[in-house]
Amino acid sequence: MSIAFAIILVTIVGILGAVILVLAAKYMHVEEDPRVAEITACLPGANCGGCGYAGCADYAKAVVESGAPVNKCAVGGAACAAQIAAVMGVEAGASVKTWAVVACQGEEGVCKSKFEYQGMSSCAAAAQLFGGPSACAFGCIGLGDCVKACQFGAIEVVNGKARVNADKCVGCGACKAACPKKIIWMHSEPKKPVVMCANHELGAKVIKECTAGCIACRLCEKNCPEEAIKVVGNVARIDYAKCTGCGTCIEKCPKKVIKMPADIH
Repeated sequence: MSIAFAIILVTIVGILGAVILVLAAKYMHVEEDPRVAEITACLPGANCGGCGYAGCADYAKAVVESGAPVNKCAVGGAACAAQIAAVMGVEAGASVKTWAVVACQGEEGVCKSKFEYQGMSSCAAAAQLFGGPSACAFGCIGLGDCVKACQFGAIEVVNGKARVNADKCVGCGACKAACPKKIIWMHSEPKKPVVMCANHELGAKVIKECTAGCIACRLCEKNCPEEAIKVVGNVARIDYAKCTGCGTCIEKCPKKVIKMPADIH
């Protein structure tokens, strides 16, 4: 009898639990705007986070519920933005092409090494050992954490330094997040130069470490007709709101650190 009673009791409890769950699902259900599903279907499903949201579904929800811009998906590009705009009944606006740039020229034979690294093949791991094997504390370690992070095959390590294929890059920023040295930047100015160095050391020290580093000589700053480039923290930085892409800074740089995007990749 005790066994039968236990079975009956468990069955009753199970049925009551099921009833409670069904009622809870019915009365606590929150209706989702059908446009969220429509926009999610328009997105490529990469879930790369380049839009600034946790994934495609989160971005779709933000567009519908918070009014997020419809052209934030770097992977989908203009076509995706147009589809989302159609769902929302708004104008898509211009989609700006953004791609990653590795602000370093310290490939093999250019930047010296402090020691021979034989540990785990990871930039993050190597960086924990005295900042990594590179003599430049701000240089690319070259073990490919960025390569592993990229879902689109847009970045590779060549001669010990990461290099981005701008044609393949969708601007998701995954490589930027993966770089322990924080030397991967997002660029969206195809006709304006980039300073290919992130070394904040004094010029004399840079010369000892790397033959292609910014030495803060200020020739770019002194000669820029628009005053669009300044040396900040011992390294040149460009104000793209002022820059006209004239190329004067490129011509004046003695270390050839400043380059046009077309000459980088």
